[in-house]
Amino acid sequence: MAPSKSPPKPSSSASEYKAIAAQFAEAKRRKEAQDAQTKEQQERISLREKVRASIEASRKSAYQTRWVWTAAFWVWLLLIHVVGIAYFTSGFLLTRLVLDERSECAMPPTANSTVPDLLPSWPGKGTVEGGCWHPRTFDRAVVVIIDALRYDFTVPVDDDAAFHNAFPFLYETAVREPRKAFLRPFIADPPTATMQRLKGLTTGTLPTFVDVGNSFSGTAIDEDNLLMQFRAAGKRVVHLGDDTWEALFPSYFEGNLSRAYDSFNVWDLHTVDNGVIENIFPAMERRGEWDVLIGHCLGVDHAGHRYGPNHPEMTKKLQQMDRFIRDLAATIDDKTVLIVMGDHGMDSKGDHGGESEDEIEAALWMYSPKGVFGRTKPEYVTPPANAKIRPLNQIDFVPTLALLMGIPIPFNNLGRPIEESFAGAKGNSWANLAAAERVTAAGIKRYQTAYFAARGIAPSTGPGTPAELWEKAESLVSAAKKQDWAAIFDAFAAYQAKNLEVCRELWARFDVKNMLFGIAITALGVVVLLAYVSRGDDDDVVVEDEELELAEKSLALQGIKPDAAALADVAEKRLVSSALLGALPVFIGGVISAYVGKSGDWYRGSGIAALTSIAAVLVTMYELHEALPRFLPKTLWGWMAVVFTVSQSIGFASNSYTIWEDSILLFFIATFGFVSALAALRLPSLADRSLAIYHSVVFVILARVASFSKLCREEQMPYCTSTYYASATSSTSAPWQLLIPFVASVILPSIIKAYLQPTRAYEGLAPTWIGYIFRAVLFMSALYWLLDAADNGAWIPGLSETNALKNLNVYFAQMLLGIALVAGTTAFAWAPPCVAVRAAASPTDPSKAQVQIFGYANAHGARYLLLPLNLLAACFLLSKPMGAGALAIMAWQVLALLEILDLHNLGSSSIGPIMLAVLGTFHFFKTGHQAVVSTIQWDAAFIPLFSVRYPWSPLVVALNTFAGQILAAACVPLLVLWKAGPKRKGLLDAVSKALGAFVAYFATEGLATMMWAGHLRRHLMLYRVFCPRFMTAAVVLLVVDLVGVGVALTGTRCNTMSIGEVFGWAE
Repeated sequence: MAPSKSPPKPSSSASEYKAIAAQFAEAKRRKEAQDAQTKEQQERISLREKVRASIEASRKSAYQTRWVWTAAFWVWLLLIHVVGIAYFTSGFLLTRLVLDERSECAMPPTANSTVPDLLPSWPGKGTVEGGCWHPRTFDRAVVVIIDALRYDFTVPVDDDAAFHNAFPFLYETAVREPRKAFLRPFIADPPTATMQRLKGLTTGTLPTFVDVGNSFSGTAIDEDNLLMQFRAAGKRVVHLGDDTWEALFPSYFEGNLSRAYDSFNVWDLHTVDNGVIENIFPAMERRGEWDVLIGHCLGVDHAGHRYGPNHPEMTKKLQQMDRFIRDLAATIDDKTVLIVMGDHGMDSKGDHGGESEDEIEAALWMYSPKGVFGRTKPEYVTPPANAKIRPLNQIDFVPTLALLMGIPIPFNNLGRPIEESFAGAKGNSWANLAAAERVTAAGIKRYQTAYFAARGIAPSTGPGTPAELWEKAESLVSAAKKQDWAAIFDAFAAYQAKNLEVCRELWARFDVKNMLFGIAITALGVVVLLAYVSRGDDDDVVVEDEELELAEKSLALQGIKPDAAALADVAEKRLVSSALLGALPVFIGGVISAYVGKSGDWYRGSGIAALTSIAAVLVTMYELHEALPRFLPKTLWGWMAVVFTVSQSIGFASNSYTIWEDSILLFFIATFGFVSALAALRLPSLADRSLAIYHSVVFVILARVASFSKLCREEQMPYCTSTYYASATSSTSAPWQLLIPFVASVILPSIIKAYLQPTRAYEGLAPTWIGYIFRAVLFMSALYWLLDAADNGAWIPGLSETNALKNLNVYFAQMLLGIALVAGTTAFAWAPPCVAVRAAASPTDPSKAQVQIFGYANAHGARYLLLPLNLLAACFLLSKPMGAGALAIMAWQVLALLEILDLHNLGSSSIGPIMLAVLGTFHFFKTGHQAVVSTIQWDAAFIPLFSVRYPWSPLVVALNTFAGQILAAACVPLLVLWKAGPKRKGLLDAVSKALGAFVAYFATEGLATMMWAGHLRRHLMLYRVFCPRFMTAAVVLLVVDLVGVGVALTGTRCNTMSIGEVFGWAE
């Protein structure tokens, strides 16, 4: 039998259970401890994330606040510049007091004279039917203005120029039938803009230079004028052509016969002229429905603007006008006078607006089959060979037409009767001529007396004065029993000439007080800029330090903020607050005082407010830094910036320096490049030396290449040859010039890529935008100008006549501007940084991955570069082919300048902004402009538009005119942002200081031109050189102010926000 087994022991089972339970409890405890530790770690991580997010949000908010106050400070500076320029302008650009008096038919100016009338009483004397002040000669008048009809267009010239010998009818008729027609030079008073000329041709007064600002505003004429007198006499006036007449004389014209056409579309050579021709001949058949018929043709003027005078299109247009006037003259009867005139001439490029001889020398031709025109000398039968012989003032047209039509001469007239119109068919009607001269002179005397009384001026009475000449002329009338009519005529003519001279001097009186006030405001504005720029020069405000970043974050966790940072947070805020506190009470008080006291100009308060505001800002600047600013530089580069700015400003006192300004700027650029190359020899690294020398040489060579683009002003002749257009007498591009934009579209994007690749910054949006879109826009812009040349040259028969190419080009340009400005701005606003994140094996441990951020070192600069490139693309399209090439060169020069500044460690030096300003001004000249009104390329307004549209047309013209300065202002932040990493601090403050130095250059230039124009206000070249240069400097200063705030500062904010969202806020 087998033995039985014993049962297990209860104690052994219990111990095992306890051991398992203990192990479970221990595991549970460790698990709970581990979970608690994990939770604690997660909480710490979450807390750190919250703290980090809080710090980021705090920095972002602080940055946005600082940006707002910085932008507000620059808006305040803009207002200071506006007030300073406006005040100086109010005293410098002359104005004329307009009198409200009207001439009346029943009240001739000789009515109260004790000297008897020269002519016996005639039938209907004192009535419109017989003649108010002089016997009426004609019942009707047809006045044809051929805009920009220069005198040499109408007389024989022995050459092959396209603008000569194409309009022979006027000369031939005057020679063949001297009793029926005469032709004389017709000299316009500058400014030679159409609206100012029409004012002179209808009022008989002289325009002042400030009137040029109203050339496109269409302000109605309120003073006495020919059309007002015609209407008062019950005469019916019909107008055909240029719609400027409708703006000047609203509701004056017979609506059933009048037709107005758009006047500003210089691309359109035919619409206005064809409209005049098509409507004038039916009107001639309806003589009973009008008394005065005005036709204003624009084709000659537009052909000059679009092609220049020496072009086949000008020949065609002059030949069309020749046929038109021939046909029109055939419809004129004995009761009608036909008058053909130019309102001004045109320069060698077809432009006008200034006071050169070609611009002021127009033509006047008068015709009537009645045969009433005579010559007082036989040699006067043949029209003058040139405009220097026997010229007429255009204001002489006013009394001539008034007396011929039997209406009163407008009250403000300063002109005299045209001799041929009153000398009689045989040229011996001296009594009639003297009578016309006397009644006109009496009207001038009446106007002079009223004007002096309104101004509170006592007229001179000494020998040689108008008063003495008047008494002498009147004594000749009453002294002799048998009057010497020729002597009487000469005496009153001498009075008129002397009175005209006095009026010119009277209206050349400057308000020196306002000029000095404007200079003071502008000068103090420059002081504010210099003080703003020179603050904190001892420290480089742009810092990139990881340890400093960690330390600041640690302090931020404890709620501690460094005093310097706190100061930076409130600096601009305190400046703006001080400016407002200093300005508002004085401004409001000044306006109230002017309103209540009804004395002084209304803007007196703004001028005083500007001064008190500047004073408050300067005091605040001193309080912030507890030291006076140091304006003098301490380095060679700083002195170069000062010398470039000051020497150019001093040079504006010389008319020859001002005329050759573009050559001086080229010298400055070459000097900077030469000094940069020499300084490169001191760099420790061979690679840095080589690069610095290379970029310096490229910088200078590019400037020399750009200098071949020239548009010469008249004063530079014959020492300058224009190359901007096909020839000196053309406004179109030569075929070889059309290749320049194509070459630029191929090369420039590759050059930009080459400057981005060393920092691996050609990433993100850059390859797509620069390599494809930007290149495509440049290429299509070049294609635009090719199609424009095809349209101008009629390369494709049939398309030019139908305007198909022009219509296609306008839509093409609109698309390109939409891509460059709308799509480009949107892409810039939303684009991430131009960086790329890639993983690669670690060089020390291949088993581990290493993350590389390409473009990190130039994260700010590479992304911001997209913004000025968008502006460049727009300006590239809006500039002629040579100008587009110059802008491409400028972009290359800007990149070379950025590398030079980086290699020489000049990021905080004032030489960078000053050289950028020099580049912008230099390329203003290289894009086909000069500091004269006549070089404004008005046709640019019609690149993207069919007609004038506000505000787009002025904006397009501004982009064309100031492309160099606009691009330079947009590039100012690149001086700071180029090769700046995401953790770089103080960027906003550094950009604002760089902008301050940049604007200070233009403000100093504006101040200098303002001072020299005021000092040289009696100089012979005032209105040809010094005044236009001041106007250019003033407008440029306001433009760079606007671009600085609207583009540079706004772009910097957008750029910093994008970088901060990805890499965190360093500011």
